[in-house]
Amino acid sequence: MCLAVPGKVLSVSGDPPYDLAGRVSFGGIVKEVSLAYVPDARPGDYVIVHVGFALSKVDEAEAKRVFEYLESTEGLDELRGEESA
Repeated sequence: MCLAVPGKVLSVSGDPPYDLAGRVSFGGIVKEVSLAYVPDARPGDYVIVHVGFALSKVDEAEAKRVFEYLESTEGLDELRGEESA
């Protein structure tokens, strides 16, 4: 199943709008994602990421709530590279 997962922007690089990327932390798992759809994202912001693209910004409380739910349901196994049973 594909999910959109919240993550915290650690750093931003590249040239807006199409070559903008960021390192995003998903509870300690760091991935490089495209920030082309959210060019105003800055380090410290939280974004919702789906298939390598940040789709929108979200507030910290909502991001943490969703992330905790995904952890409790093992919904982050794919992000960690694990197969779900």
